[in-house]
Amino acid sequence: KFVTRIYLGEPSVARCSRRLSSSRRAHPSKSKQERGITRHLTSNNIHDKMSFPRLTATALLLSGAAVAVAFSSPRGLPFIGRRQRPARTAAAAVVPLRVAASSTSTQYDIVKVDLADGRDYPIYIGSGFSDDEAAALIRPHVRGNRALIVTNDVVDKWYLDRYTKILEGDGVRVDVIVLPDGEENKTFECMSMILDKALELGLDRRSTFVALGGGVIGDMVGFAAAIYQRGVNFIQVPTTVMAMVDSSVGGKTGVNHPLGKNMVGAFHQPQCVFIDTSNLDTLPDRELKSGISEVVKYGLIRDAPFFEWQAENMGKLIGRDPDATRYAIKRSCENKAEVVKADEKEAGLRATLNLGHTFGHAIETGSGYGTWLHGEGVAIGTCMAATMSEKMGWIDEDLKRRIYDILEHADLPVKLPKDSPMTVDTFNRLMSLDKKVADGQLRLILLRGDLGGCVFTGEFDENAMQETIKEFVAEIDA
Repeated sequence: KFVTRIYLGEPSVARCSRRLSSSRRAHPSKSKQERGITRHLTSNNIHDKMSFPRLTATALLLSGAAVAVAFSSPRGLPFIGRRQRPARTAAAAVVPLRVAASSTSTQYDIVKVDLADGRDYPIYIGSGFSDDEAAALIRPHVRGNRALIVTNDVVDKWYLDRYTKILEGDGVRVDVIVLPDGEENKTFECMSMILDKALELGLDRRSTFVALGGGVIGDMVGFAAAIYQRGVNFIQVPTTVMAMVDSSVGGKTGVNHPLGKNMVGAFHQPQCVFIDTSNLDTLPDRELKSGISEVVKYGLIRDAPFFEWQAENMGKLIGRDPDATRYAIKRSCENKAEVVKADEKEAGLRATLNLGHTFGHAIETGSGYGTWLHGEGVAIGTCMAATMSEKMGWIDEDLKRRIYDILEHADLPVKLPKDSPMTVDTFNRLMSLDKKVADGQLRLILLRGDLGGCVFTGEFDENAMQETIKEFVAEIDA
């Protein structure tokens, strides 16, 4: 059985070199084959690494401009290959790689989130990783020797034991905490349970929090990691479409407040995001469809070809076709990473990712947390934003109809139900508390121009907004 470690970044390459030097001292005599392998791996020809007998490259990770690969031979001697790479643009996906195990190999993609100050991190996207393969990708991002897995009482029965096993090893002690499931539990009080557990366990600043679950768990764990001892590392292991395509990427963390959704939180980036699409096998259909609303968003605000692809493949997405699912997640992550690189703290561009969210958050809050799934509220909110944009003449009727059609094809709601408690006053009151309000002025993300065009603005027709709200509220009475 091959033992493998993967090192990222220049400091880690230095550590690898020191380990190689110590191994040479411990094993002064090397076979001709071993010396040949070492020369080959330092000759800028890593692509042929698999041609050497008895040598397995378990994973290839990118960090900055360098590629660092740690190998292990059957004798346990580490070999290191390293070469310089040209700079890559933000969020460009790496050519699909393979993680090699003893008898199987899983193909996967890496989308890199480029950030300042060396805070870049990878998003691993694949399906059906073995435990050894997952460990080879996740463990290098656990910086200390303590990890705390946080999950909910639905996900735990499916995946907690598995990911506990994956994280254990290399001297890492893993503890767990299971929280109640549901948006109604995304509260400061529930998040504080994570802090209580960490303090009880005596976790220090080198500890790593691991979010195993959907968007609620990811947001709460990220927030807890941001404020525990003024900041500790955390890793995202999303198990829902919503979390895979949106909330696990970009470092937005937080909890809900009775007066507004996600009103208490912080920006805190993860060390990595590990996406195994096979985790969606246990996801209920309603939650899968909820996540698709965020996929549709990317096509509407910036990626028209992606929208056209969705229109042709929506049946495959809601039918859980593995190839279509993996592509949709990968392309969504690429879009999200590009936006996060350009505007990490949501000064402008990143706000466009909230298409439909101002209306949608008002619906979620006004209806009572947990009544609607987030994506369902966003779907209705997107229809409201499209309707308002069409009323102002910013998009045509045909584009508005296509938006309604694709959301209905995804089996998502496009209007409020008859038992909705939403009123015009409720909408206006809750929208006035939106995080995008600046100096007392409400700002919205609206569609403008051709497919893929949008604006983030406070300069809109107030009458068009009020007419849109009244139109959707009137459908309740109708």
